[in-house]
Amino acid sequence: MSKAYTVILKETVQKQLKRLPAAYFKKVKAAILSLEDNPRPHGAIKLKGGNNEYRIRVGVYRILYSVQDDILTVYIFDIYHRKQVYR
Repeated sequence: MSKAYTVILKETVQKQLKRLPAAYFKKVKAAILSLEDNPRPHGAIKLKGGNNEYRIRVGVYRILYSVQDDILTVYIFDIYHRKQVYR
């Protein structure tokens, strides 16, 4: 079975992933990979003012991404600790 969507990580997101605590790294990585099959999972919240931009929660971290249905792409542009994302 082929994946429906392609997940693209912004360069800064790759660096953010490397800095995550080990306890959260696997969970965040699994959540990102699951977006290939379902870019709008249960619990995903559409961001106000954004065009097809969403947020999913993984413990105390938030993954911010946009979905481009016409080219079947999920673009992850930020991963933040909840203290940082709500400022």
